[in-house]
Amino acid sequence: MGLDIVLKGVSKSFGVDEFSIQNINLKIKSGDIVALTGDSGSGKTTLLNLIAAIDRPDSGSVTVGDNAFDTMTEECLTEFRRLNLGFIFQSFHLLPHLNVHQNIIFPCLLSRMDLHKSELKVKQFLHEIGLEDKENLFPGQLSGGEQQRVAIARALINEPKLILADEPTGNLDSNTTDKILSLLVNQCKRSHTTLIIVTHSDQVSKKMDRKLLLNSKGISEFY
Repeated sequence: MGLDIVLKGVSKSFGVDEFSIQNINLKIKSGDIVALTGDSGSGKTTLLNLIAAIDRPDSGSVTVGDNAFDTMTEECLTEFRRLNLGFIFQSFHLLPHLNVHQNIIFPCLLSRMDLHKSELKVKQFLHEIGLEDKENLFPGQLSGGEQQRVAIARALINEPKLILADEPTGNLDSNTTDKILSLLVNQCKRSHTTLIIVTHSDQVSKKMDRKLLLNSKGISEFY
């Protein structure tokens, strides 16, 4: 079963002088491939964090599938994220004491996936992201672009129902961006996974099925 995302009257602020979002109403259907654009400071990352239940809104409601976040405990929200969500952070958030192979397989271990199946999937993703020869290196030994590719493989490996990506190609050159975008989009379409990408890049947004613009007036769709 897919996960529709519904935001009703959602607002979030971080103090008088901090960035905020105001009265956001939005529906994203299961399987949508979405670019979320807007100026720096418009609240794009904040919106992702609300959809991921990392932050809670000051007002309004966020519902993903049958999960109304305002009625759920922190323990239930953590379980929801573990079972349904892949998050690709702008700053990677790789585990520094684990090598490339271990970072990618880590979600499989948490979900108790069959070890043989997990190893086959890691091998497949290492090939697709072009890092077969670096699986034993640690994050500190990789370039920023290589770390981002590891983070993307880690987010995809469990085939989550929802992928949230915060500038996932910001550290990649144009050719690698095309390759990684194809990997992301094709994987999500195959598994009917919803994909929301925060981006400033026209190269990225042109490949998405829906394009949303977030600004001080709210959120709107453009073509």
